Amino acid sequence: MDSASQLPGLRRSYEGQPLLEADLSDDPLVQFTLWFADAVAAGLPEPNAMILATASSGGRPSARTVLLKGFDERGFTFFTNYESRKGRDLAENPRACLLFPWHPIRRQVRVEGRSVRLSREETAAYFNSRPYGSRIGAWASRQSAVVRSREELDARYRELAERWPTDPPVPDFWGGYRVLPSEIEFWQGQTDRMHDRIRYRLNGGTGPNAVWLRERLAP
Repeated sequence: MDSASQLPGLRRSYEGQPLLEADLSDDPLVQFTLWFADAVAAGLPEPNAMILATASSGGRPSARTVLLKGFDERGFTFFTNYESRKGRDLAENPRACLLFPWHPIRRQVRVEGRSVRLSREETAAYFNSRPYGSRIGAWASRQSAVVRSREELDARYRELAERWPTDPPVPDFWGGYRVLPSEIEFWQGQTDRMHDRIRYRLNGGTGPNAVWLRERLAP
């Protein structure tokens, strides 16, 4: 049986403006900035939500949704607990993939690259900009660890809130990562499954001195 027949009504045809090389920037970070602005303007609820895929040293994959907290010519940043599954994966295997699934505007962006930890200064600057409750939450949650109950988790939160009623310090097990892109692909949905896919591949240099090769992929 065709598996699609089990999901009636989910077949659809994508229609979008053609994605032509002549209309794209030579720099994929500039192009991402333009598309990100389009996603914001379209009213997507969380345009900075991205799927982060990692793999352990043994090749076991894992994916989850995290929030992009910044991007520039150096790469894409997010924050997490270093002891979480994604943190452990990145310690063993720094390669990562990001996916921005902007379905309502029939676009997606995929980023591949190597991750590096942000400096403690960068981490502290972001951590101290967060709401108080989120800062306590970072301490209270040993992310990805098994907990016996919700009550245990809430009790730990209350204990830490009593310890630090105003300014909790930055946890040493928590911080930021930057994904240094080596490949960025832009996908634009089109009719008849003839989607546009434009991939940029790093061809030398890094950061603002990066040289990118641009190529079209079959849908």
